[in-house]
Amino acid sequence: MSNNPTPIVAGTRIGHVHLKVADLDRALGFYCGVLGFEIMQRYGDQAAFISAGGYHHHIGLNTWESKGGHPPAPGTTGLFHTAILYPTRAALADALHRVLQAGIQLDGASDHGVSEALYLRDPDQNGVELYRDRPQAELPRKPDGSLAMFTRKLDLDDLMREREAS
Repeated sequence: MSNNPTPIVAGTRIGHVHLKVADLDRALGFYCGVLGFEIMQRYGDQAAFISAGGYHHHIGLNTWESKGGHPPAPGTTGLFHTAILYPTRAALADALHRVLQAGIQLDGASDHGVSEALYLRDPDQNGVELYRDRPQAELPRKPDGSLAMFTRKLDLDDLMREREAS
């Protein structure tokens, strides 16, 4: 592995993720019906491009190589999870409400100090993280100023009160 002396330019970000799914309608039921993404473009039962807020697409879903397929077996490489960043704690609380109303089981819920995160699986067993970042002023710091990330159980009742307050 070569040592890259010049870091990637600030502002570079992941623009979208494209997932292989077994059944497009089932995947849309989760991403649009439960989470609330909007369909921007659909190509029959083969592909759809969905977004939040009218962007061309944050998530692509396709059945080109996976129609009727099965999730990868444990012990294989692939996507660990797609992380969906919510702008506020109230928006994350609304996402939790949607997931619970749909009867979807959480795999976990963590407070990482720098963020609060919900972990679950989509219908194709792809990992999904729904999270919000804490504002810079609230980030936990070590005495030297570096980040002091941790993992603790997220208080879901407290999170849901945020939804009720908004």
